[in-house]
Amino acid sequence: MSVAFAASCAALPHAVAGEAGRIVFVTGEVQVASRAAVLDSAVQEGDELSTGAQGYVYMKTVDGGFLILRPNSKARIIAYKVDAANPANTRVKLELLSGVARSISGQGVKLSRQNYRFNTPVAAIGVRGTDFIVSTDQQTSRIAVVSGGVVVSGFAGACRPEGGGPCEGTASRELFAGQRGMLLQVERGQNIPKLLNSPASNPDKVVPPRPDEPSGQAATTVPATPGSGVSLDAQKDNSKQIAKAAVANNANNNNNNNGGTGVPPKPTVVVPVPVPDVPKGPEVIWGRWERIANTPPDPAVIERLSNPDYNQGYVLGAYAVRRQLTSNLVLPTEGTASFALQSGEATLQRTGGDALGATIGDASLKVDFGKKTFVTSMMVYSPETQMKVTGVGDVFSKGDLYNQAVSNSLIRGYLSGDKGTAATFIFKSRNDPNLTAEGITQWTR
Repeated sequence: MSVAFAASCAALPHAVAGEAGRIVFVTGEVQVASRAAVLDSAVQEGDELSTGAQGYVYMKTVDGGFLILRPNSKARIIAYKVDAANPANTRVKLELLSGVARSISGQGVKLSRQNYRFNTPVAAIGVRGTDFIVSTDQQTSRIAVVSGGVVVSGFAGACRPEGGGPCEGTASRELFAGQRGMLLQVERGQNIPKLLNSPASNPDKVVPPRPDEPSGQAATTVPATPGSGVSLDAQKDNSKQIAKAAVANNANNNNNNNGGTGVPPKPTVVVPVPVPDVPKGPEVIWGRWERIANTPPDPAVIERLSNPDYNQGYVLGAYAVRRQLTSNLVLPTEGTASFALQSGEATLQRTGGDALGATIGDASLKVDFGKKTFVTSMMVYSPETQMKVTGVGDVFSKGDLYNQAVSNSLIRGYLSGDKGTAATFIFKSRNDPNLTAEGITQWTR
């Protein structure tokens, strides 16, 4: 486990069992568990937070993230358990009952995104990155992404409000910050979210943020395109500055409300921390942070995947892949290329059984640089059974390999090397309804 990860999970003073976070800013009418919210008060699992017509509240989570409620909003902390030693045990579940909320994921969520769920009355939201905004009433939810990405599904079939983790499948849709101006909308009874180009419906337009609302860069900065990003700890924690500003901001608000001469609150200024030069490492790193058959995770893998010199990356099941922040890949603009499998590892898991080690064979990967697409196929073998994994997806301008959740296989990874001569991607597939395959593959031309 990295020192940075351990520190982020202990960032709030006096944290106790069941504590989800602490209030670092409050103004206007705000209640937590039917009590008036006060600075530095704890928010526990099970607590409900609500804001009045002028109310704003910023809760810093125990793993260094934020939950922000804007006016006339109500949310509930269903679960917030972060296990820094074993991220597979982390469980985070939040619920926005009404209004507008912003969620900025902490370090615990980043390492266990498969165990994070954000519910609204009509939709389930999972994270591909770390920063998104939601507006909802009982009939309609709209989701905008500030950085990173989300996967969203309406409640239907196996995707139920009482579930945990993201709902992934043919009815889910994903949205990334690179799709500027776009929203995902879910209406009651609607299984598949709609992708809308409607800037006027953006939650930021419905209920604008305060000028001192924390940036996602306070805890992490996340990609503008899928999988790209900057240092997980690129700036110092600004929660103390927010708390100090709260007194002055509240005083200004009181002056304004009473017809006084108070001036609008000034935004908190956060000075970026210079990132020192470090020796160049591999362009792409990967790891299996949860070991096979529920054995303990490998601390060395957790340490490697927490390296701040790599982007936010992708996680599928037990596998994660990340790319160097300094990568400046320039891809060919035409032509196709075939790649040969150099190495890989995988697991196969029967429904209700343990994941078993597997091998990969009969593998192919082809990239069409002109169309910016890829197609891949492979066989995954375990001592007991085998399964074919196939996938078709897009190649983004920075070399991300990515396919939408419209098939039974998810693929996430990167082209790398000189002009895209290598590739690394992770995959998760349920082409067989009784089997799940997960793994990592590395390729060269």
